[in-house]
Amino acid sequence: MSEAVWTPRMTVSAVIHRDGRFLVVEEYDSAGERVINQPAGHLEEHESLISAVQREVMEETGYAFEATAFTGLYRWQAVDAGLTFMRLNFIGEVAQIPSTAQLDKDIIAAHWLSLDEISARKQRSPLVLRCIEDYLNRPHYPLSALIDAE
Repeated sequence: MSEAVWTPRMTVSAVIHRDGRFLVVEEYDSAGERVINQPAGHLEEHESLISAVQREVMEETGYAFEATAFTGLYRWQAVDAGLTFMRLNFIGEVAQIPSTAQLDKDIIAAHWLSLDEISARKQRSPLVLRCIEDYLNRPHYPLSALIDAE
């Protein structure tokens, strides 16, 4: 009998702050409930971490994203799903106007919300508020700390 291989899921996310509001996405969770999340998603094979977050922000919000720093690497165990996620959370800026590209099919809408508005809504995971709080209250790390060895 072969033993199952444990593999954490590597994801990237972005905290984007402008004029007291954060760019978030509204989507459905696995139970079909509407939730708030940062633009986020899985790292794909042969993709750099920065390319992954740029792609995810574009696909989920329509905005071109420029990463400027990151807040940290987060581990979260989704006990109900039996999964462990590793999330690298980036900070950055987006263009003033989003593109007219079609958003990812799983996204209901992108919104600019205040911290209070985000706190009042159901979030996809505890990492949503944690990443925003860390953006506001903890040191930011330079992108040069990330090594993308080929």
